[in-house]
Amino acid sequence: MSQVPAATRTLRVLSFLARQPDPVPLERIMRACELPRSTAYHLLRVMVDEGFVVHLVDEGRYGLGPAAHEVGGGYARQAPLARIARRLLADLSDESGQNAHLAVLHGRDVLYLVEERAPGRPSLVTDVGVRLPAHLTATGRAVLAALPAAQVRALYPDRESFALRHDTGPSSPSALRAVLAETRQRGHATEDGDVTPGFASVAAAVVDHTGHPVAGVAVTVEVREARPEPYADAVRRTAALLTRRLGGHPATR
Repeated sequence: MSQVPAATRTLRVLSFLARQPDPVPLERIMRACELPRSTAYHLLRVMVDEGFVVHLVDEGRYGLGPAAHEVGGGYARQAPLARIARRLLADLSDESGQNAHLAVLHGRDVLYLVEERAPGRPSLVTDVGVRLPAHLTATGRAVLAALPAAQVRALYPDRESFALRHDTGPSSPSALRAVLAETRQRGHATEDGDVTPGFASVAAAVVDHTGHPVAGVAVTVEVREARPEPYADAVRRTAALLTRRLGGHPATR
């Protein structure tokens, strides 16, 4: 144990939760992290208060909270993910002739890290550093569809959790569940006019070595000229290649 045992135990709990596909009960955290019940309970209570852990009271389980996602997003913003992805996004834009971008989940928003604009294509709202409601974007839906259902419920517990831009898109937990179910069945996410009228996107998730979705890759088109679906295969290939470069294993449909 280090000279700061509380910090070591806290980081051990967070690392354990990050490796789990779903939220877990207190007893499992105690065993995995070798903690007494009282210590585990008090650590988790502090982490819940700070937003790093979510307590699903009805299920008696604990999972990562929005603040933990912000830490992951901070790592991504410090360049490694963007640097690895930039060349791949440029190739995707060249292949499709459309604008391509990469975004990470940041709470209930997505934060855009890379934007590759194809020659002659209009500028988009999805510029680097822009944040948009995740449930309205194709990149956000791709990432949310790859998260455990309990984490999605924690992020979107009620109707008040849903921001709208143009009175379109899911506006309740049940509507979002339907969108994400379709996304998983299809193998990629779509969005049509929910972010900007007249534009549509197709996206796929990028996962790390733990299977956690760390980003979404997307292509956006102007619908008066094209539809996004023909670019779905290219988007999935790019997401799979980036996944492999991060040490992850691409999902099979």
